[in-house]
Amino acid sequence: MQQDQVLSRLAVSLAIGLLVGLERGWRTRAERDHQRAAGLRTFALAGLTGGATGVLALEFGGLVIGIVFCGFALVFAAFQWLESRLDQDVSATSAVAGMLVFLLGALAVTGPLIPAIAAAVAMTLLLAAREHLHRWVAALSWAEIRAILTLAAMSFLLLPVIPDRSIDPWDAVNLREIWLLAILIAGISFAGYVAVRAFGDRLGIVVMAAAGGLASSTATTLAFARLGRAEPGAARLLGAGVLISGIVMLLRVGAVAVGLNRALLPHLALPLAAAALVMACAAALLLRQSRAQHGPALPINNPLAVGTALKIAGFIAAVLLAAEILRRQYGDVGVLIVAAISGIGDVDAVSISMARLGGGDLAIATAAQAILVAVGVNTASKATMAALVGGRRIGTVVIAASGLAIAAGLAAIRLQAALQGP
Repeated sequence: MQQDQVLSRLAVSLAIGLLVGLERGWRTRAERDHQRAAGLRTFALAGLTGGATGVLALEFGGLVIGIVFCGFALVFAAFQWLESRLDQDVSATSAVAGMLVFLLGALAVTGPLIPAIAAAVAMTLLLAAREHLHRWVAALSWAEIRAILTLAAMSFLLLPVIPDRSIDPWDAVNLREIWLLAILIAGISFAGYVAVRAFGDRLGIVVMAAAGGLASSTATTLAFARLGRAEPGAARLLGAGVLISGIVMLLRVGAVAVGLNRALLPHLALPLAAAALVMACAAALLLRQSRAQHGPALPINNPLAVGTALKIAGFIAAVLLAAEILRRQYGDVGVLIVAAISGIGDVDAVSISMARLGGGDLAIATAAQAILVAVGVNTASKATMAALVGGRRIGTVVIAASGLAIAAGLAAIRLQAALQGP
């Protein structure tokens, strides 16, 4: 390593110590000098010591870092112990922070810079957010902690070991994709729980619907339907949430398709806008009616409902399997039939593939029609799922509004065809 590189990396080691020391020094600013074990200067020197040790390790091997770290840790921990005895404050935070600053200082010299800097920033943020984190932990219930741990286990322990391949002879159901869908449904349910607690029933539902629509409007619909069955009195509010997620889906599909193929814009703009406008009007009406009802608060006793998420994912897997069997039984009648079948579970795959094929192997008009068919079938299937999972009350409002939106889209297509002429 060149001399200028060594100097620049030592400067990074010093900066890491200064960053953490700034937070630690500010927190103990009320204490007099010589009454605190570590402040701005101490942490800066700890980072620089780690950097200097890293320089030695480049010459004499990595064992140097281990030896110096053991001595540094003993000295630093001893002074922290003395400070804790004087202040009657049992806390290992500063001791752990000092050791980590030393190691990050060494990493900045011997390894990649970006991870060292990122870790230092993350550590400083954690240290600075002490009060907020303590209040957050104190406000958590055991059900919420269990939900977070369960969702983490589903995502980071089980998902990586599930095979990424089909489990049926028709190549229709991918076990990893179904499990991922269950995680998504459970995660959106938990996000809705957090949103309702943070913003209240109405605003929380709107926030959850908009965010969920960006990820998966189908999963969002099913999460709202589950809440609708538990609390029928909130059917209008939850129905509005389903429609809001549908609006976001329409905007997302249009933006992705047109972004990939601008020639689709004149074919998609009017039908998607008409359907979104009808959904927006219906959602606004339902929100207004739900405000006038002053119904009971939404139940938030079960923030995750893993069992329900697994049942819903299994239901979607069965639908996908049945659709693939029918397609193979009766053959590919055409692109539109394939789009309709695919739209039952996922509209994004159709919109992306059609946007890429449009103007090349496939006519632009046919590609646009396939996207619109997938959107229409997806909207109808979500309304049906809402009725089956959520019951009659939420199903009625969602089916009615979705039917009107589909009718508006069809009318826009007819109008567009009439304006374009033969």
